[in-house]
Amino acid sequence: MKIGVFDSGIGGLTVVKSLLEHNLFEEIVYFGDTARVPYGIKDKITIIRYAIEAVEFFKNFELDLIIVACNTVSAYALDEMREVSDCPVIGVVEAGILATANALKDKTSNILILGTKATINSKAYEIGLKAEGFHNLQAKATGLFVPLVEEEIYCGEILEATFRHYFSQTTSPDAIILGCTHFPLISDALQNYFSKDKILIHSGDAIVEYLEKNFDFNVKYNNPKLEFFASENPDALKAVSKKWLNI
Repeated sequence: MKIGVFDSGIGGLTVVKSLLEHNLFEEIVYFGDTARVPYGIKDKITIIRYAIEAVEFFKNFELDLIIVACNTVSAYALDEMREVSDCPVIGVVEAGILATANALKDKTSNILILGTKATINSKAYEIGLKAEGFHNLQAKATGLFVPLVEEEIYCGEILEATFRHYFSQTTSPDAIILGCTHFPLISDALQNYFSKDKILIHSGDAIVEYLEKNFDFNVKYNNPKLEFFASENPDALKAVSKKWLNI
């Protein structure tokens, strides 16, 4: 099975890492729209236009499936992508909601949703979680985490100060949804800030759980073919992929 993974930049590599750990696919084609990152501050019409352009790019590869790693695109543009795609398109928001529902049996659990401004404003996670019976929800736009991760700041005083900026008035949650693919890289720091017993919902792990529920994987691929493309500076993307994916 040959798939495409689409993200607004490099963050989607955290989803690729989860896919590789589970050996689900024979070929993975990654496209990061690095020339126009971040999507989290863009308006809906622009996000949809960029997403459709990504589908057109992927038509060069005869894919069996497209995974939208970007939470913002998953929140705003899945229907439009499906309309123009030659293969199924799935996103991380629906997968994240499923993973949260599976992880939390207590419907009164306090859930903290983190994401970009656009993802939080879409209320996609809140709508989906309320449909699953969860109503004790906090949603917070934490866009400053994205440039910090891009600068490889995964711990330390700058990140701690950013946590205090965002969370000083936040009720301690039972679970935290990492609603941006950059955020798993600061998951250890988040758990240290809130406490180790917090359940973290990671887009990469969530999409694997979703795939294994909805698709039949009879074959495992230990050495999948990987291709990386970017709309700007593809060498930088490839360098990050080697570091994050250990390839």
